[in-house]
Amino acid sequence: MARIYSDVSRTFSEFLLLPNLTTKDCKPNDVNLATPISKYTKGQKPVISLNIPIVSAIMQSVSNDTLGIALAKCGGLSFIFGSQSIQSQLDMVRKVKKHKSGFVVSDSNVSIHHTLSDILAIKEKTGHSTIAVTEDGSANGKLLGIVTGRDYRLTRDPLNKKVEDFMTPFEKLIVGQLGITLSEANDLIWDQKLNSLPIIDKDQNLQYLVFRKDYDDHKQNPEQLLDSKKRLLVGAGINTRDYSERVPALIDAEADVLCVDSSDGYTEYQRETIQYVKKNYNNAIIGGGNVVDREGFIYLVESGADFVKVGIGGGSICITREQKGIGRGQASAVLEVAKARDEYFEKTGVYIPICSDGGIVHDYHVVLALAMGADFVMMGRYFARFDESPNKKVKRGNSYVKEYWGEGSNRARNWQRYDLGESVNLKFEEGVDSYVPYAGKLKDNLDVTLSKIQSTMSSCGARTIKQLQETARITVISSTSLIEGGAHDVILKESEY
Repeated sequence: MARIYSDVSRTFSEFLLLPNLTTKDCKPNDVNLATPISKYTKGQKPVISLNIPIVSAIMQSVSNDTLGIALAKCGGLSFIFGSQSIQSQLDMVRKVKKHKSGFVVSDSNVSIHHTLSDILAIKEKTGHSTIAVTEDGSANGKLLGIVTGRDYRLTRDPLNKKVEDFMTPFEKLIVGQLGITLSEANDLIWDQKLNSLPIIDKDQNLQYLVFRKDYDDHKQNPEQLLDSKKRLLVGAGINTRDYSERVPALIDAEADVLCVDSSDGYTEYQRETIQYVKKNYNNAIIGGGNVVDREGFIYLVESGADFVKVGIGGGSICITREQKGIGRGQASAVLEVAKARDEYFEKTGVYIPICSDGGIVHDYHVVLALAMGADFVMMGRYFARFDESPNKKVKRGNSYVKEYWGEGSNRARNWQRYDLGESVNLKFEEGVDSYVPYAGKLKDNLDVTLSKIQSTMSSCGARTIKQLQETARITVISSTSLIEGGAHDVILKESEY
């Protein structure tokens, strides 16, 4: 006989948080949102932690390099979508890794024999206005000069003008020697009023560039998520079909975190994928999922997963529940998996972070997910609205929207995500094609969301996510309570501002 769960399958919208005592040392600004993303043993620290408990979904319409850069600057992590060619995904990963570094390996280089036309083409391709001139045109060749926008004038200089005729030559450059610290390099930049500082070795070969804007950027984004080399962290999605080719390439490109992108993680295919990664790249961080119960969680943990994603069918464009009748209310799923995670930690001393994927409608739902045991949340619709996402912005009526489609839609045709060992095609849709309201820049919106999260945690008397999980009080609400929570029984005025 089938096993019937007597408990109601509940969503985040069916719960509210009760306030705890807010102490004077628990103001919103005192709330620390750091959280682990990789497993760790009791008494030790995780290899990688997030500065904010938010990652972006592994979706074509959400997570590319531009969103990866923007989110990492704010302290979160993007998982570059895997439903594309390996080379295309690698290019996106590398763009994120190269974007921010104290010491940047130059990716815009020419020789003295190139022309102004070549300079403009490189600028168009990379978006960088500082271009190194080396003897052989490589990133580590002998430095002969630098070209910036101040070295030429398009209204005056012909496009065939040789680089050697308008570059700033080496003799006029201020440079740093290899071995200089980042602090010393920044001091030199400021003392000499430079925009960039080339770093060379004893043979005058270019090694790095240090930019003033990177220093300013760090001051504006103090929570940015960086690796040991001061580069932005980035994740990447993989599947259970081509992992033996994709994973080595992603590891070589220095992707920081991998995650198996699957609608159903409780499969032998996912175990094989995770075990392959751990066997061949023991230090690699890999997450598995998605699961909705204790059994699925334990299965992936015993397979070697460093974190586990929770949720099936809760996404705004996911119709897996409608099509297959499989899934679970997101709140119920998180609560059960979190309990299993805590029991596993008590038994083994190994802590496995869990990620709540889907079901986030309002900002406060993030706090509910955390309070219920999630270490961080994954969101798609939320990020699809922003300038930095790769989807198109279009005008509908009097307002702008952005296209948003599921990986299981006919548009995406990401059959690998829903693969159960059948033929290489999408037999039926498990996602829809839609629009979401355009919302502007990621940072502007995310700052508001984080402010709400910190304020809510302050009201709950929690300065950390761990403290929130230990002390939060949560109540089930009725449908009437839900209505009461918004504006009601009034006639709303149109905004005059």
